[in-house]
Amino acid sequence: MATQSNKEVFLGGFKKLLNEKWQADVRLKAGDSDESASIFAHKLVLVARSEVFKNILESDEFKASAKLVETVTLSEMKHEEVEALVEFIYSVDGSICSASVKKHARSLFLAADKYEIPLLRDLCRNELISSLNSSNALSILELAQIPFDKALNDAAFTTILTNMNTIASCDEFKLFVVNHPNLAVEIMKAYVTRASITKKCGYCGRSC
Repeated sequence: MATQSNKEVFLGGFKKLLNEKWQADVRLKAGDSDESASIFAHKLVLVARSEVFKNILESDEFKASAKLVETVTLSEMKHEEVEALVEFIYSVDGSICSASVKKHARSLFLAADKYEIPLLRDLCRNELISSLNSSNALSILELAQIPFDKALNDAAFTTILTNMNTIASCDEFKLFVVNHPNLAVEIMKAYVTRASITKKCGYCGRSC
């Protein structure tokens, strides 16, 4: 077994603290799990990473409780997603396993906004933009509206315009038009404008 360097031991301190549950004083529970599956954590770490967690833990509900270890329920998240969120919160360098970001980018993007963790939102945005294609551009454009994220919105919008012929013929686009009529109008207007700019001349075959 390889011996850890002094630097690795130092950097792994928070992770060790999490894994050993030493002096853990709060539990994080996903909406799809019961308390037995809660993740033990530390209030000081959560508060240092998120102003929203600070407000939750300082609320009258928590201050008045007689429980030694309180439970915070992240109702919008699944257990695996909460695990990934906690992994990021306890990282010392703002990193997260690439597999976790790829698998949970959407839910972590929303969680990063809700719990005000900007760096996590940046990482998820980058992953979402790099994964854009004709089959997921509409759903990522929807995601970019709540919360509105200009960089993600613009990237998804461009992908849609580039692949409009394919996207316009799918059932997902029909549903998108029903659910987001204003966005659909913006897409069509932009597509028509782009088409008119790149229209080929019937005589010379060049863009006119």
